Amino acid sequence: MDGKKIVVAGGGVLGTQIAFQVAYCGFDVTVWLRSEGSIGRTQPKLDAVYNTYLKTIEMMDTPEGKSPFVWARGIADVETFDKGICLEKAKKAYESIKIELDMAKAVQDADLVIESMAEIKDDKIAFYQSLAPLIPEKTILVTNSSSMLPSTFTEYTGRPEKYLALHFANEIWRHNTAEVMLQEKTDLKYFNEVIEFAKQIRMVPLPIKKEKAGYLLNSLLIPFLDAAMDLYATGVSEPEVIDMAWKLGTGAPAGPFQILDIVGLTTAVNISSAKAAHPEMVEKIHYEEIVKLLKEYIDEGKLGRSAGEGFYKYK
Repeated sequence: MDGKKIVVAGGGVLGTQIAFQVAYCGFDVTVWLRSEGSIGRTQPKLDAVYNTYLKTIEMMDTPEGKSPFVWARGIADVETFDKGICLEKAKKAYESIKIELDMAKAVQDADLVIESMAEIKDDKIAFYQSLAPLIPEKTILVTNSSSMLPSTFTEYTGRPEKYLALHFANEIWRHNTAEVMLQEKTDLKYFNEVIEFAKQIRMVPLPIKKEKAGYLLNSLLIPFLDAAMDLYATGVSEPEVIDMAWKLGTGAPAGPFQILDIVGLTTAVNISSAKAAHPEMVEKIHYEEIVKLLKEYIDEGKLGRSAGEGFYKYK
């Protein structure tokens, strides 16, 4: 992306992280908030993110900080890390972020607007309806929504061809992935521009070629956590044993119940309750398509590591 003016709409936990990371990477960042009261809630979050970056950079300058489980890939590469430069970039980012309540002023000349508001459908619709007549023709609009598909809001944006999803993980400086997902009216030109922007802010872009609830990470993670909880809830085994089976069997640093403790059990029960109440909404596994795909690989001699090639090539 050639433009440098980025607007983040929303000052929540992830909104402030996004704003800081984008500013850290040299962009001109404005955070748009709905009210004076929002400033009092947002500024402490920005302060906390700034302090986290400072502490993380200090940790990265220690031997234990070089561990791949500690290193913050969104801040710097191991090979080119310079503590002084990173601290200066963090300070500049903190001092440069602007907070604006006037929507028209905030989005004036914006190259990209990142909507990162609370997951309340009506509030998001109202935001897009207010925004549509104010943003310049050039502006690309993305949503960071994790629970609602972009097509839910396309008709309210006034620019369906320039609207898509850009989804970040929590602790953006460490978990530096950006899931870029189009909706059916998105022009591929803008899809590619957002992928390029993700690279510019030190994210690893994960292109998603069609809409999918849960994007990539949660589409993999939630069934995994569900399987673990099913083993426990039905009396098959205990959490620490299930975690041990996963960690020792795969080399993973954390088991499913350790991950659930990080996610929070309230979130877990909300997701499970929704599925229990509406089983028809649980997405099925497309086994027929999987069999067809696997047979295509097998017919080409791609049997896996033992054959030198499967989904990847081995030498």
